[in-house]
Amino acid sequence: MQTIHSDNYPIFFENSLAELKKFVDAGKYSRSFILTDEHTSVHCLPLVQAVFDGHENFDIIEVSSGEESKTIDFCIGIWKMLIDFEADRKALLINLGGGVITDMGGFAASTFKRGIDFVHVPTTLLSQVDASVGGKTGIDMDNIKNIIGTFTQPKAVFISDEFLKTLPERQILSGVGEMLKHGLIMDAAYWEALKNSDLSKPSAALIHRSVEIKNEVVIEDPTEKGIRKALNFGHTIGHAVETNSLINDKRPLTHGEAIALGMICEAYLSHKKTGLSSADLDEIVKVISKLYPKYNLAETNFDTLCAIMLKDKKNQNGNINCTLLTNIGQCVLDNICTNDELCESLSFYANL
Repeated sequence: MQTIHSDNYPIFFENSLAELKKFVDAGKYSRSFILTDEHTSVHCLPLVQAVFDGHENFDIIEVSSGEESKTIDFCIGIWKMLIDFEADRKALLINLGGGVITDMGGFAASTFKRGIDFVHVPTTLLSQVDASVGGKTGIDMDNIKNIIGTFTQPKAVFISDEFLKTLPERQILSGVGEMLKHGLIMDAAYWEALKNSDLSKPSAALIHRSVEIKNEVVIEDPTEKGIRKALNFGHTIGHAVETNSLINDKRPLTHGEAIALGMICEAYLSHKKTGLSSADLDEIVKVISKLYPKYNLAETNFDTLCAIMLKDKKNQNGNINCTLLTNIGQCVLDNICTNDELCESLSFYANL
């Protein structure tokens, strides 16, 4: 797979960990830090350390895994560790992990001493095709996802399929949710390719194409003033369901599972509001429902979900704003949706 160039930084696929070593060696950084969680410390850190063969002295900063850790309190812990290790402005932070690590690590680095360099080594499919690319950093606050953050680009991204071998199928399918979204909003041929593939083991070519789509959008609109809003398809409803699940469920939905639910709901809204055909709606529902188990969405929770949506960072003038589809492979931005419409879409999902 060819290297992708995004807004002055490279995204490596071939021999990516060897490229990481070259990058660190060439950067002449004063100190190098690796941010991990308890899972990536065991399964992924040894692969990185082996590439350097003991010739680079990394300081390890470990945080707890999971969305619950993506808060200001954990960021303070990262900043304190950097202070304790006497990190200066020539330090490098290597974010080795999934979306929580890349989002939070990017935010911590972009704000420490007004910004130090950071790179992403995404270890989950979700972080490879979504969180690591595009320069969005962020943390959650008051159960609102990514409400605090910056637009700060990494210096490089290093994507290796070696890390995916350690992931359970549920985590693979969480990343597939974002890949499906990329096809739905931008590339009907890619959607067809995904439909006809074994998505429990997505190929390197499919992953590469997903990153290409995300990258093309981000280059055109790095700070989400226009076309980058396309990437929000499924996320207005999906983020609300994900937040509610994290609060209330013993086994919370993954991000991809919540976004899959959100895409079904927002495809229904697209059929009602922006001309998505019945056939396209049926196809989207069929493909997504085959991949992800049905979630018990109770009507008594609809008002709670709408209240969460009202706090979404994508809203405009207090109105809930969605990206919707006109056809598979084409989308339209900035669609205001009423509570009644949103509840109707939730009811559509609940009654499938």
